[in-house]
Amino acid sequence: MEFAFILEQVVNGLLVGANYLLIALGLSLIFSLGGIVNLAHGAFYAIGAYLTVALSPTIGFGGALIAAPATVALLGLMIERFLLRRFYRADPILSLLLTFGLAMVAEQTLRMLFGAAPVPFSIPLWLRGQVFVGDFIYSKYRLIILAVAVLCVVGLWLLLKRTAFGRVVRAGVQNPDMVAALGISLRPYMMAVVMIAVALAALAGSMMAPVTGVTPTMGAEILTFAFVVVVIGGLGSFWGVVVAAIIVGIVRGLAAYAFPPATEAAVYFLMVLVLLLRPRGLFGERIQRFE
Repeated sequence: MEFAFILEQVVNGLLVGANYLLIALGLSLIFSLGGIVNLAHGAFYAIGAYLTVALSPTIGFGGALIAAPATVALLGLMIERFLLRRFYRADPILSLLLTFGLAMVAEQTLRMLFGAAPVPFSIPLWLRGQVFVGDFIYSKYRLIILAVAVLCVVGLWLLLKRTAFGRVVRAGVQNPDMVAALGISLRPYMMAVVMIAVALAALAGSMMAPVTGVTPTMGAEILTFAFVVVVIGGLGSFWGVVVAAIIVGIVRGLAAYAFPPATEAAVYFLMVLVLLLRPRGLFGERIQRFE
């Protein structure tokens, strides 16, 4: 019975880690290709959650899981086209200020539209239930979230490793000047990367809305841990971010079992430990444009 409880805490940690992962992958992609630290990325997570709440009564929860990320992707397209594109080669401080401002605008807009109080939202009836494996009992919906996160990771990896689009993106991360010399413009690729990144964040928000609740500050709360995952995994490393999210999830789960008040502190301690031993992160790659 004790083992089943520990396993439940670990799986809960992995669930949170999967949530961080969907956000951290987008953060890493945008920074690696565009050189922008997107402090507004958490806002897309919150917008996805609120859109799911707003759309579910009309098109159902399943439809909202598709419509919310798609809508946020279009929003990301407009932001990239009219705002972010101006700052790719500018001082990074300017993009930090821009995205910080975007995050504040998004949070306050959500407050005005939906109020400051948490919005109640429950798991749909058709997704409720428990999975029993011996003494281990776990929510069916949470396992579905884990499965969707795995599918997203596999799909993104195939896109980046097995397609012409992915080859150009990886070349643009390593040596954008060489890509430009070949006559390839990275602008449309950056637009697509931003759309994919914000859609993943919105999907994470949509799936977690029934689990964590929906508040205007939910994006800011999760963004910090997503950055921690990126730092631990290493800039420019796809699988580094994946491994870091898994490790962070397991550490959170074990800390929640051993000493619950230290659950979040354990993650920060892990980051400090990794940086002391590996300043580039676990699998950090050398990226010429940032050297």
